[in-house]
Amino acid sequence: MLSSQELCATAKANVKEVDVEQLQAAIAEGARVIDVREPAEYAAGHIRQAVNMPRGVLEMQLNQHPDVAGYDDALQRIAEQPLYLICRSGGRSALAAESLERMGFTNVFSVDGGMQAWEEKKYPQVTGE
Repeated sequence: MLSSQELCATAKANVKEVDVEQLQAAIAEGARVIDVREPAEYAAGHIRQAVNMPRGVLEMQLNQHPDVAGYDDALQRIAEQPLYLICRSGGRSALAAESLERMGFTNVFSVDGGMQAWEEKKYPQVTGE
């Protein structure tokens, strides 16, 4: 049986990761960011450009992302475009990235270190939304 740490480590080894500096640069270029933390975590502080889709429902709600909602081919529209996933420390985002890759997404990135690394760099975030 795998521990949660081992499961996350395996996922991290199998997905593409970026650091927060790379994410910051991608955001400047208009990157699509999904925060996979729970709503209370997101409300406590998040990246302004991030859409909240908790890890537990990500696969089921992805077609509701503001960039694709209402399109019949919603997931096809974003399956090959860069998609950045962030969580608290990088574990849930790695698991989510692995899952989206199994769904056919080809350009998914997990943010190594997550919001903890973002906060350490003192990058801007929004609270209370």
